[in-house]
Amino acid sequence: MCGRARCTLRSDDFRRACHLNGRPVRHQNMDRYRPSHNVAPGFNVPVVRRDDEGDGGGAVLHCMKWGLIPSFTKKTEKIDHFRMFNARSESIREKASFRRLLPKNRCLVSVEGFYEWKKDGSRKQPYYIHFKDGRPLVFAALFDSWENAEGEVLYTFTICTTSSSSSLEWLHDRMPVILGNKESTDCWLNDSSLSNFDEILKPYEDKDLAWYPVTSAMGKLSFDGPDCIKEVKTEEFKSISQFFSKKVANAPQKPNHEKSPVKEELAEASEAISVKEEHESQPTLDSTRLKDEDIENYERKSVKEEPELIIKKDDAENTSNISSIEKQDTGEMLRAHAKPFAKENERQNVGPARKRSKIANDKQQPTLFSYFGRS
Repeated sequence: MCGRARCTLRSDDFRRACHLNGRPVRHQNMDRYRPSHNVAPGFNVPVVRRDDEGDGGGAVLHCMKWGLIPSFTKKTEKIDHFRMFNARSESIREKASFRRLLPKNRCLVSVEGFYEWKKDGSRKQPYYIHFKDGRPLVFAALFDSWENAEGEVLYTFTICTTSSSSSLEWLHDRMPVILGNKESTDCWLNDSSLSNFDEILKPYEDKDLAWYPVTSAMGKLSFDGPDCIKEVKTEEFKSISQFFSKKVANAPQKPNHEKSPVKEELAEASEAISVKEEHESQPTLDSTRLKDEDIENYERKSVKEEPELIIKKDDAENTSNISSIEKQDTGEMLRAHAKPFAKENERQNVGPARKRSKIANDKQQPTLFSYFGRS
């Protein structure tokens, strides 16, 4: 497959790359073209198509969106340029989306190179593929037009792919159809017959392709600039699985003297572990018996520790006495604190009759003035 490319060519570069020298070429929607080192589906890319409006000898450098939207797509449908950005050359005569485009809707896509990802465990390493001499690559492609609900006509294209060449099959099982000479570009662009397409839509086996690894930041559509094609060292992108597998390989292994199969070894090992666990969890007869010497030592020790136990008992009794005393003191303190409150309540609850009797009693009691008066 081909899902990323580098296209920073100028208008004259497309003419030379597609071998259009001496032929009239007109431009259409070229103001939408934005050169980029990281072109993806949905981007506006110039393509070369045949000019049907003239005498048939000219061509059109037409800026279209990458990612085919068939003309029979509903006007209200949400378009997705990633759905058909590639067309398998083995099935373009069978699928309706591509079969109807073969007679008159063939075009050429010229780029400086394309990117492909090599799977490395759980991650992928991108590579940049290009011609060794730096000339642009030319891909076989198909285009179509679609009108949306607002009446706007949108031109889109898809790049034809084929099985990978012998030099690139280590990288991916698919690659774009590369037209490497003037005969192949003229045949794809102008030939009305479909007899020679099988010779064109085949893997590119020439030895003038080169490739090297680039930064993994290529996966981001926002990443752009010359750093996209800057070569990196593959040692920097070793996967975690390779890192751990290397450690496991270098780790010292215990010698294995067993001659039985692996399954039997595992069964025996698990059996031994279970037996060991059961043996350790259950007490044995020897562990429950005490030897004569241990009994004697135990008796001596108990005799020595007996006074200490008596002392501890006395301490316990003293402690209980102290606690009872503390309880008594605590009760007296509570009663002492409660008396003022009782007196206060008694004062508050005294009635008028009781107050008069109290005053009479106070008058009967001798006072200091009465004592001096008597004398």
